[in-house]
Amino acid sequence: MLSVFVAVAAATMSADAKTFDWPQWRGPNRDGVSTETGLLQEWPKGGPPKLWTVKGCGGGFSTVAVAGGFIYGTGKIDNKDHVWCRKEKDGEQVWMTPVGDYKKTGYEEGPRGTPTVADGQVYAVTPGGTLVCVSAKDGKEVWRKDYVKDFGGGVPGWGYCDSVLVDGDVVVCCPASKKAAVAALKAKDGSVVWQTEGAKVGGAAGYSSPVKTTVGKTDMYVVLLGKGGGVTGVDAKTGKLLWQYDKVMNGTANIPTAVVKGDMVWASTGYDDGGSALLHIKESGGKFEAEELKYYDKQVQNHHGGMVLVGDYVYFGNRHGSGHPTCVDFKTGEVKWKETKGAAGGGGSGSVVYADGRLYFRYESGKMALVKADPDKFEVVGSFDIPEPSKKPSWQHPVVANGKLYIRDQDNLHCFDVKKK
Repeated sequence: MLSVFVAVAAATMSADAKTFDWPQWRGPNRDGVSTETGLLQEWPKGGPPKLWTVKGCGGGFSTVAVAGGFIYGTGKIDNKDHVWCRKEKDGEQVWMTPVGDYKKTGYEEGPRGTPTVADGQVYAVTPGGTLVCVSAKDGKEVWRKDYVKDFGGGVPGWGYCDSVLVDGDVVVCCPASKKAAVAALKAKDGSVVWQTEGAKVGGAAGYSSPVKTTVGKTDMYVVLLGKGGGVTGVDAKTGKLLWQYDKVMNGTANIPTAVVKGDMVWASTGYDDGGSALLHIKESGGKFEAEELKYYDKQVQNHHGGMVLVGDYVYFGNRHGSGHPTCVDFKTGEVKWKETKGAAGGGGSGSVVYADGRLYFRYESGKMALVKADPDKFEVVGSFDIPEPSKKPSWQHPVVANGKLYIRDQDNLHCFDVKKK
């Protein structure tokens, strides 16, 4: 069994130019974008060919990660949180590791955060706030941290949802506490490198994951915290709080991962008091501020389906619980187009990723839609219904890796062939 792991010994973020892995939340660069080409530009009636379906993944809203020929995920089985590994070829289970008792939270189906695979290790966060590191080879635990006990965090209503960022030899996570809004840990043993103090965390929980950008000569991590804290930037070397912007935050749940490019940030949250903003992060005399270039109220907002930047345009499902496809100019904030219904009849929140000129929309109702990434017009070029629906909200984000489309639906994992023949 262990011999199958020769290929994964150096599993990391698509080091091999011939592979197009998806080793973490929102893909290789945490932006929902795949650089793979040669994919289907239209889907046949009924959708692309299904290669396989496997069961036994457990409950939860976690998206999968794909690296080095293997698929990694999390799930609740027998009231325990698990991290698991399956073969990319056919979905066969390789190992499954229980990491603790499941802590009851809202929508208690199971874990939310996506595993991160880097340098032969897998990092995952449970709803109760346990950050665990296990070996990608056999699932054996390497180390763990507890957001509540170690950092003074408090489990939010829907549980911890962050997917950690591995940046070189550190793991960046979000305990979201007053003494550790963000924390950096050594990847090898989990020891603390720094933790961000002094940030406003907010009264309504943040369920977002960190991304990295560079402003001038300063590397920083950007993450959404709760209302009262908001979009937050911290120094990547020291964890020092650099800036915060709270205007787009809502009083219920702040979820979407921010879109960053250099000194520009597009942030959005759903619910009636949420909104969207285009920010310019400015530095003067070593101090930073978030300059608001464009602000939209509840008429332009993303619930939790994510946003993708393609060229100079941001695409996403607009408004809480509707997922209407929308395109916005990233440089100006101008709305290029905004649909009044979901793509191909999809309903509820829409998750979106991008690959080879196409947007992959997955809807809460179980509809998948393929849409042209065109700022001048909206056009659907394929759709299908997810098979064997779990009857739970279809919230896990789609994954496009190595010519395949992966769709996690609670206990089921589906794999489709989207490569041109």
